[in-house]
Amino acid sequence: MKKVHFVGIGGIGLSALARFLKEKGYTVTGSDIRATKITSALEQEGIEIQIPHSSQCIKDQDLVVYSAAIKGENVELLEAKKKGIATFSRKEALLFILKDKRVFSVCGAHGKSTTSAMLASLIDGTVIIGAESKQFGTNMYFRDGDNVIFEADESDESFLNSNPYIAIVTNAEPEHMEYYNYDYERFYGAYKHFLQSATLRVINAEDEFLGTLESLEAIRLYPSRDIKDIQTVMRDNEPFTSFVLKDLGRFEVWGIGEHMAIDASLAILAALNEMDVELIREKLKNFKGIKKRFDILHVEKNFALIDDYGHHPTEIRATIESVKKYSQLMGFSKITAIWQPHKYSRTIDNLEAFVSCFEGVDRLIILPVWKVGEKEIEIDFKKEFARYNLMLVDCVKRSESSIEAIKDAKSCAKLDDGLVIGFGAGDLSYQLRGII
Repeated sequence: MKKVHFVGIGGIGLSALARFLKEKGYTVTGSDIRATKITSALEQEGIEIQIPHSSQCIKDQDLVVYSAAIKGENVELLEAKKKGIATFSRKEALLFILKDKRVFSVCGAHGKSTTSAMLASLIDGTVIIGAESKQFGTNMYFRDGDNVIFEADESDESFLNSNPYIAIVTNAEPEHMEYYNYDYERFYGAYKHFLQSATLRVINAEDEFLGTLESLEAIRLYPSRDIKDIQTVMRDNEPFTSFVLKDLGRFEVWGIGEHMAIDASLAILAALNEMDVELIREKLKNFKGIKKRFDILHVEKNFALIDDYGHHPTEIRATIESVKKYSQLMGFSKITAIWQPHKYSRTIDNLEAFVSCFEGVDRLIILPVWKVGEKEIEIDFKKEFARYNLMLVDCVKRSESSIEAIKDAKSCAKLDDGLVIGFGAGDLSYQLRGII
């Protein structure tokens, strides 16, 4: 099997798998509904891309792999079935892509991208994650050998197909419950099966569910007692977190906040099986953060702009605490949060938590819901978020040292002082970067 076509190749997860197979010598092609920065980069790397989807893409491939966003009536899937070409979802494709690898598989509702990228700074191996590591400048960095540092996805149970050698779980907070039909037994059962399938396990034992797995042999991190003396260090306007882990001494990692110390600690404990602690201490300094996670786009004396992928209230709440600390250290007078809600289902399921997670910001700007194919559902944001200094806008527009809020095609506010941070997994990141 040497010819593989990816439908929906512009997605951050599928593009990483496509890059990996290309490095392994496969002939890789792909398609997507629209051209993006990712599809352009893939073309520059020698992957033939079709925009938009077309049945003519399907020729003599051995296999067609499709993303979770692709429906069964997609013209390429129909053509593949007509020609008798096997079609695998991304979840199914993992079984053959990772089957012979020594996989360091990282999952969890929050922090899995960051923990994966931190682990990738420590372990020599191929990196396949759902975000762009600033250390490697990509979401897939290829190295010869059996080691693969892989960000596993619990949203569709695909982490069960990741063939974990070491399973690292940051937390198991309920998320993507619509996929699990709101069956909590099935949801937690998937996490338990994932852990049981691994040779070694590293878990955040203070997670409400993971803490109940007392009979499971695992390396357990108890953040409240194992991580001590967390300090923030600033260098050239960049934040670093310094902390003491168990009896292993002090470590330093890029980023700010207690959650960075927790993510780093999980990566350190996983890497201890592979190398000396002093080497880990030194290599952790190579971690430079990941794109869209507390991503400092612009900073000057009176204004800073940060992009963050946080789209769940737990993530946003933790990042807001980091923002407060950073703003205080930098001397900024106020904090403005721009939020693009991601999916109606997630927003409604967690509405009360979303309302409370922005506590402490001086102004809250809310964009339309990024609906991800869902039917529109009426949510009265003005009523629900009435406690805030609130503005509802259509989009934002980037200038070099400011952000403009746009409503009905007109500018309604200019943000050019204090700290401005955007939250969301939709296209807000591109708006903040001035790409759209």
